[in-house]
Amino acid sequence: MPDVEIPEVVDFLAQHAPWAVLSEAQLRALARRMSIRYARRGTALMTVGAPNDEVFVVRSGAVQVDDDSGRLVERCAEGGSFGTTTLDGTRSRFAVTALEDTLLLVLPAPAFREVTAAHPAVDGYFSQQRATRLRQAVETVNLAQRDAALQTRVGDLVRRPPVGTTADTTIGDAAAIMAREGVSSLLVVEAGRLVGIVTDRDLRNRVLAVRRDPTAPVATIMTRDPVVAAPDDHALDVVLRMTSRAIHHVPVVDGDEPVGMVTSSDVLRLEQADPVSLVGETAKQRDVDGLARVAARLPGVVERLVAADASADGVARIVTAVGDAITRKLLELAEESLGPAPAAYCWVVLGSQARLEQGLASDQDNALILSDDAGPEAAPWFADLSRFVVDGLTRCGYPRCPGDVMATNPAWRQPLATWRRLFAQWLHVPVPEAVLRSAIFFDMRAVHGDAAVVRTLQGQVQATAPQSTRFLAHLAKHAVGNEPPLGFFRGFVLERRGEHRDTLDLKRGGVGAVVEIARTLALTRGLPQLGTSMRITAAAGAGAIAPESAADLRDAYEYIRHVRLVHQARQVRAGVAPDNFVPPAELSGFDKRHLRDAFAVVRGVQHTLAQAHSVGFVS
Repeated sequence: MPDVEIPEVVDFLAQHAPWAVLSEAQLRALARRMSIRYARRGTALMTVGAPNDEVFVVRSGAVQVDDDSGRLVERCAEGGSFGTTTLDGTRSRFAVTALEDTLLLVLPAPAFREVTAAHPAVDGYFSQQRATRLRQAVETVNLAQRDAALQTRVGDLVRRPPVGTTADTTIGDAAAIMAREGVSSLLVVEAGRLVGIVTDRDLRNRVLAVRRDPTAPVATIMTRDPVVAAPDDHALDVVLRMTSRAIHHVPVVDGDEPVGMVTSSDVLRLEQADPVSLVGETAKQRDVDGLARVAARLPGVVERLVAADASADGVARIVTAVGDAITRKLLELAEESLGPAPAAYCWVVLGSQARLEQGLASDQDNALILSDDAGPEAAPWFADLSRFVVDGLTRCGYPRCPGDVMATNPAWRQPLATWRRLFAQWLHVPVPEAVLRSAIFFDMRAVHGDAAVVRTLQGQVQATAPQSTRFLAHLAKHAVGNEPPLGFFRGFVLERRGEHRDTLDLKRGGVGAVVEIARTLALTRGLPQLGTSMRITAAAGAGAIAPESAADLRDAYEYIRHVRLVHQARQVRAGVAPDNFVPPAELSGFDKRHLRDAFAVVRGVQHTLAQAHSVGFVS
């Protein structure tokens, strides 16, 4: 190594284990025997089955270590090292690839052996590293086997060819086919194309319970255009569809042609299908205590999903599906207790649950939209309903909204006409404080009752929001005001006081900031999407944000949520209530660097948004 490089390398090694135990003179001697190697992103640094006689230390950048099955074992960032498992002449069990442009310090095997022989602390460190890396590889294999549902193709779950009939088959004949074939569902096919499905539940509810004529065509009871899956879809996709729609049968189609059927029983054979099990058990509960016991299993399911490297978006959709199922069951129990509703109504969820982005640390945000026919005499019944559901959600682990945005608040339990006036007022006569309080209502989704009323309100917003420039400017100002926790020199800005002192808030200037940016972009163009990533994509298509910026913002959003999920999974394992505040000590060098990049992306889009809406002139 050139002499001019040695002081800098000595300083670098002195900051990282295990080299920090060496004296300056020893580090200088070590640095002289090192060389510097540059690897571009994607470069293979070690391959499975190949020999290696060098030890590598990551000076800058990052590398990924995979086992011989291609599964992730470890990521090494600045200060990390690799290559020690092959110095005894064995061929590598791992493949190492540069994740980004990377600078490496390279130490020949003889020099490495000398330093480890002379310094037991260094030798012990690398012995432990080798054992840990091998153990992680084994655990990764076991985890992949245990969590097969995340990787299994839907086509691999199909056990037999599809059992079907035509639309003009009688109900009685269809039931006979199901009995003869021993199946719980029947596909209805016309000209080789799937047009419907009949299940044993349909025979109970749509035939026997109402004494329907069994000679009528099966088309009169089938579910038309059912939810389907493709053979190459992952089983997790089926889990999401079943949980979000409370269904038990999903036809598998190749194009329009049915090739089989996947049932909840098929998916439940895979351990990772706990979400389907949770929703199924939710439907069976007869009281709030039973629901609370089922809900208590959700953090463990999320912890296993995170361990299996599920995407943050996929996990959020599962958490939301379970939350929706619990809410619907509470409403069903409330109606059983209170009697029939005195007027039509729609229970809506707001915020993260409406966006299908609910997490373990999410609190309640809900409201009631009543029929305009609901008179004053109906008010006590709806007050009791709201109290029953909100109290039940609290017992199931969903905290009350600190801002009291819940149906128990009479302000958020209103007839449709009143809601229409409220949205018109927010859009046309915006007051800064009111805009801040009302923003969550622009993320609204029906979970029970007449969903048409929500479509009415959303149509009103989509038609008028793009012209509501002052409202949008206030919304943009708030989105820009939630600055990412990143200092001028790209250092993290930590919480300064309170119980979360010296931690990194991943919600306010991270997840929350992106949510608010996406909401503003969507309303600017009158877009109907609710999910944050979908809003960003749609906004790019409508010209509200550059496609490159949209892609970066989606990636930043996913990465920040991923880091938060890993943190929350760690809290679940430790028996601690999940939150959004991450101690920097939890973060690897890799995570720190990429979080900085993600926060920088958010800050850049905020700057662009501020210019577009002239937020500096809004008061």
